[in-house]
Amino acid sequence: MTDSEYMDRAEAALAAIEQGCDRINDATDADIDNQRVGGMITISFKNGSQLIVNLQKPLQEIWLAARSGGYHYRYDGKAWVDTKTGEEFFGNLSREASLQAGQPLEFAAA
Repeated sequence: MTDSEYMDRAEAALAAIEQGCDRINDATDADIDNQRVGGMITISFKNGSQLIVNLQKPLQEIWLAARSGGYHYRYDGKAWVDTKTGEEFFGNLSREASLQAGQPLEFAAA
């Protein structure tokens, strides 16, 4: 994948996260906050915990930092998948956000 293709796919993923936060806030009382600075999004929860998603352009990866640990994802031609487990990014983001929010939350690719 070229750097340009990586950035297109990675930016689409970040946009989907931002849209997901807006949708979640409209549909639930989760009251999550998201702030984007460049290639990084910080999602903050009512309990003070955070998830951090950031782009790693040199590695062509997306990284997720959560209470449970750090995860690295590469695009496999269809989806962003964990480099260790093969799990899909948005599924993991949904799981981690749900754990930190204390209620079911769902993120999905655009």
